[in-house]
Amino acid sequence: MESNKRAFWLIICSIFFGNFLAILSITTVTVAFPVVMDEFNANLSTVQWLMAGYLLATGIIAPVVGYLGDQLSYKYLYIIALFGFTLFSLFCGLAWDIQILILFRIIQGVFGGMIIPITLTIIYQTLERHQQSKAMGLWSLASMLAPVIGPTFGGWLVDYFGWSAIFFFNLPIGILGIIIVSRCIPYYRIGTSQSFDFIGFISVVASSSLLLFGFSQVGSWGFGSWKTLLLLGSGIILLGFFIRWELRSKAPLLQLSVFKFSQFTYSLIINCIITASMYIGTLLVPLYLQDVLHLSPMDTGLIMLPGAIAMAAASPVVGNVYDRIGPFKLVFTGASLVVISTALFSSIGLETSAYLIAIYQLIRCIGISLCTVPLTNAGMSAVTRDYSGHASSITNWARQGMASMSIGIFSALVVARSSGYLKSDGTTVTAAISMGISDVFWIGTILAITAIPLTFMLRIKSQAKINSAKPKAANQ
Repeated sequence: MESNKRAFWLIICSIFFGNFLAILSITTVTVAFPVVMDEFNANLSTVQWLMAGYLLATGIIAPVVGYLGDQLSYKYLYIIALFGFTLFSLFCGLAWDIQILILFRIIQGVFGGMIIPITLTIIYQTLERHQQSKAMGLWSLASMLAPVIGPTFGGWLVDYFGWSAIFFFNLPIGILGIIIVSRCIPYYRIGTSQSFDFIGFISVVASSSLLLFGFSQVGSWGFGSWKTLLLLGSGIILLGFFIRWELRSKAPLLQLSVFKFSQFTYSLIINCIITASMYIGTLLVPLYLQDVLHLSPMDTGLIMLPGAIAMAAASPVVGNVYDRIGPFKLVFTGASLVVISTALFSSIGLETSAYLIAIYQLIRCIGISLCTVPLTNAGMSAVTRDYSGHASSITNWARQGMASMSIGIFSALVVARSSGYLKSDGTTVTAAISMGISDVFWIGTILAITAIPLTFMLRIKSQAKINSAKPKAANQ
């Protein structure tokens, strides 16, 4: 009993390091933008690729992780991912040119994008079932904690040690993580050797690249731009080809047959809706506070901080409660709070108090926390152990795609609605932005409502029955 408990905490420590490091690297870099612009004499549209390039890379690599994990073992793949992430953190800190820095940052994103699905898979392949929900709560804590401290910590590093410090900081943590993973994660290999699905790889990388880049540029180019339509149309066609190819392949790159587990499918759909709802707040709340209420970035961060802290603190608690009450009650309550808070945000105006915004944001964050761990755990635990790597890849691929799509679409909608209001006589720019944001929150409310009836699908089958039913191979 004691040895099992010790093994549990060693594995948790191993995955916590990697997950925290990969997500922290996303949030710390934004505060360095002004300094990097001065250092390399670059404009914002170029420097923003330090963020956009990293996120695109994480989304592109996600579908391949399941295959690589089956072939190499997830322990070795995790060590490779940590090593690559740490190495290119060093290269980023030593970069002598903005284009070189962006290139190294994109490659860093490839390895960082591998870490998140790998750590999620290790939970469901190495831990006992009764330990998984608790582990998911702690895994999510790393995901929630990094965005909370990232901007503040990154700002401190940049102020005192320069922009390169945000990359050099990863080195000791990465090296320590490699040592801990080498010693604490047991070697195991579930998948059998199979030929590499080159056509599937090319098609999924191409479709992911086109779709993620297309959605990321919607705010700049607009919905009707020929460039937007060309990228998204080509991406959808290639995605359709990839799905058809994988379903017919005898050795698919990604096991799409995981969708035969109904609870996984419903959980993933709700997860995508909650992800979109999360990013609408992430995008619009700071925009409202700074462009409408004219608050400073520091004040904006302080107003959003209680919600972020509550989200991080709730994750391990939700993980512990999950085993007693299951996913339905938690997800239903969380989704309801997201709907209520998004509807409250849709009523904000020029006179709305910043304190009221902080309360609305707190409610949203608690709701998101109540959904994130149960949805991921319900979906992953519904899949048999040999499919868990592919289920993890699909989950992260879908969430990353939804995040990119949400930011692009909601940004474009705010611009379009605000521009429409600005054409009215007597409407100020501030008022137009406020009304545009309110309209988009109404759209977000409708989107969040669609998650409510889907939560009832989590009650249809008992989890035990789902786990006992293994799907047939996709090509049978």
